[in-house]
Amino acid sequence: MEEDKVKKATDEPEGGMEEDKVKKETDEPEGEYIRPKWDSKFQYLLSCAGFVVGLGNVWRFPYLCQTYGGGAFLIPYIIAFLLEGTPIFFLELAVGQRMRKGSIEVWWHISPYLGGLGYTSVIVCFLVALYYNMLLAWILWYFINSFRNPLPWSSCPTDTSKPECNKSTPTNYFWYRYTLNISTDITNSGPLQWWLVLCLAACWLLVFICTVRGIESTGKAMYVTTTFPYLILTLFLLYGVTLPGAFHGLVYFMTPNINNPRAWLDAATQIFSSLSLGCGGLIAYSSYNPSNNDCEMDAVMIAGINSLTSLFASIPVFSILGFKATVAYEECLERNVKYITKAFRNESITVDSGAFWLSYLNGTNINKLTSLNLANCDLQYFLDQSVSGTGLAFIVFTEIMLKMPGSNTWAIMYFLMLFSLGISSIFGLVQSILTPFTESRTVSRYIYKEAICGLICLSAFLLGLLFALRSGNYWLEMFDAYAGTLPLLIITFFELIGIVFIYGIKRFSADVKDMIGRPLKGYWKATWQFFSPVIMFLIFLSYVLVEPPSSYNTWNPNYVSYLYTSHYKSFPNFRTFNKWFYILILLLCCKLL
Repeated sequence: MEEDKVKKATDEPEGGMEEDKVKKETDEPEGEYIRPKWDSKFQYLLSCAGFVVGLGNVWRFPYLCQTYGGGAFLIPYIIAFLLEGTPIFFLELAVGQRMRKGSIEVWWHISPYLGGLGYTSVIVCFLVALYYNMLLAWILWYFINSFRNPLPWSSCPTDTSKPECNKSTPTNYFWYRYTLNISTDITNSGPLQWWLVLCLAACWLLVFICTVRGIESTGKAMYVTTTFPYLILTLFLLYGVTLPGAFHGLVYFMTPNINNPRAWLDAATQIFSSLSLGCGGLIAYSSYNPSNNDCEMDAVMIAGINSLTSLFASIPVFSILGFKATVAYEECLERNVKYITKAFRNESITVDSGAFWLSYLNGTNINKLTSLNLANCDLQYFLDQSVSGTGLAFIVFTEIMLKMPGSNTWAIMYFLMLFSLGISSIFGLVQSILTPFTESRTVSRYIYKEAICGLICLSAFLLGLLFALRSGNYWLEMFDAYAGTLPLLIITFFELIGIVFIYGIKRFSADVKDMIGRPLKGYWKATWQFFSPVIMFLIFLSYVLVEPPSSYNTWNPNYVSYLYTSHYKSFPNFRTFNKWFYILILLLCCKLL
């Protein structure tokens, strides 16, 4: 008997009874939900990279660099990456891998008082998925139209009863009228646009097919959706740097603008949203890993890939923007020359030879020249025309592609790249919602996993029809501004509080040591305990104290001088609704409801 006791003690796994207790608590009972596993480590890394690398890397990060200057913006961006983004990213991967549960069960397991965090993240993820897939529907619509030759946004319709296009531009007209058929304001909803409904249905059907079996189907789709955008970005880079004026765009990208302190706030927000922190997708993905996976190395690698992708995407973007600015500058000069030639046609001045500019410098006909009110052709002005989001994707880039040889081919590749970036991110959002439901004994006992996935996609499609109305673009801007930014910040703040002060930093450090096989570095402890919570609290205060006005942009082509006019209209009681929404998020996080 004594020998048996000694043998039993020596056979105890490393970590002792504490680890055995955690295994018993986290392993699923026999006959209940059986947690699947990734086919390979590479598949897991691709899935995480596809989830975090999305549309924001292509049309949000370059815009911020253009606004603040790459040199000035990258400094706060790197600081936020080191003190906020990567540490929280590592924490979520470690929590999911250790507990082997979804976002709801994880926080209930750590403490009943943190149970609201999981429900909140699922609600916010669902809201984000609603409008994010509408972006994919727009991209799909443009992708389909890219096969038409000539491209439908290359010229105005021949119908003279539609003067809007002549007062604006063909690219603006195709986006606002032909695609969105946008209304005058958010209160004028109008009917559903059938082409957008069909595109939205196709996107949700594709999401359902790829996520119906969880990571078993999603992981295989990631081999294509995650790697393909890098191929297209490389082609755009190789072509973009050879375009005339590309050098001006790259120099502009790296020229700092140190006069705007808001760069620090936007940098912290960008790294936070870019890594999809607080959504629960990272917790869900890592929960399918073996318990001895090196989640620390995974966090550093995937977070680094995300930021490097943003930088990598900025090179072709700014090369092409530099090309656009150069073309606009030359066209401006050409219009001035034609205007001057017409004004001085009765005088012996040869404009083409440059003698006119010499006579101008010598003061010849200076009064008549001043009266012409010529356009101010300034290359810096055209480079400063910053735009992000849908404006960059569906207006600026579509206009640029018209000037590129083989415009149809470039348009097809461009929108296929955007679709691949977006679909891999929506996979992660749906998995964030699907995992907590499939592992719930109450739900999974009565409903199959395939049925749960179908109900999620169907309900999201039906609610997402709001964005297929004529006022859908206004509603999407509202959701994007308020549903997926500050609520996720609040969720992540309470995640840190829960791990550090409720679960205990020493206990969590011991868990991580058991998983990765080495002691946790002091850098991670310091950021989790001090730097990350302070940064997020300061961001929260900044949003509260400097809240943007409750407004939205409308398109009014009657203002000829503004092709995309910022015309603010107050939305009744929206500020009150916005504050109550944040209060609801806080109450859910604190499990007071």
